[in-house]
Amino acid sequence: ELPKIRMPRHLRQTYVRHVGDAVNMMIPFQGKPQPEVIWTKGDQPLDTSHINIRNTEKDTIFYIRKAQRSDSGKYELTVRINGAEDKATLDIQVIEPPGPPQNLKLVDMWGFNVALEWTPPVDNGNSEIKGYVVQKSDKKSGKWFTALEHCTRTSCTISDLIIGNTYSFRVFTENACGLSEKAAVTSAVAHIEKTKTAYQPEKIPQRDMMEPPKFTQPLTDRTTTRGYSTHLFCSVRGFPQPKIIWMKNQMEIREDPKYIAMIEQGICSLQIRKPSPFDGGIYTCKAVNPLGEASVDCKLDVK
Repeated sequence: ELPKIRMPRHLRQTYVRHVGDAVNMMIPFQGKPQPEVIWTKGDQPLDTSHINIRNTEKDTIFYIRKAQRSDSGKYELTVRINGAEDKATLDIQVIEPPGPPQNLKLVDMWGFNVALEWTPPVDNGNSEIKGYVVQKSDKKSGKWFTALEHCTRTSCTISDLIIGNTYSFRVFTENACGLSEKAAVTSAVAHIEKTKTAYQPEKIPQRDMMEPPKFTQPLTDRTTTRGYSTHLFCSVRGFPQPKIIWMKNQMEIREDPKYIAMIEQGICSLQIRKPSPFDGGIYTCKAVNPLGEASVDCKLDVK
């Protein structure tokens, strides 16, 4: 029976392990009489003090207790019977976390934003770099928060920073093994200052508001019934607010409980409580301020 290696499907592509993991592969083969099994790496026999090979009639077992990065590479398996042979190649990749990025710098600051730049790490951990994780920390809390994940470039912009806070930044490298154990940290800090806007008050020309009293609504003659309270109304404007004097038949009405005088929003009112025929006559409303005076009259009949 001719020799033939039956390579398992999962070993037909690159076999990836982390540094320190065990590598344990069993590769079946066939052929009679019992074939000769030869392992080589780069046309050199294997270091049997580090790599254990155990062969049976039907398979060969390749075992490393703790893998090292130097174990990465292409291994060739040959199964031979009397000059007839079958070959297979195994690609092993032993990876570990990468080193931190290099030369991290805070290159620009504007408004609520900062720009960062860095260069790839010296050591990629024997695995392609997937990207970078950028974190920020404000001085008040001292806690680190992820601002950007899976950044594939070696520069980025961090936005939406808070006014008045002072920030530090750090960047981790990421490969198939995970994040770098250490991060590159910015030596400079970013203080987000409030943008200063000078307030220019609008220059409004001073307007002369002074005005002598002027009645905008005069008193009107009234006829009322004895015993029923009545109101007299007029409206006045002027600045400063005029003083209002009510008169009956040219006599000033002073503190008399029969009369209640009020002014609100320029409306002057005089209430005459339960008038009698004696309360009829000519009523005058006089408005006075430092610029002048004005008055209006009306006649009240009580029947």
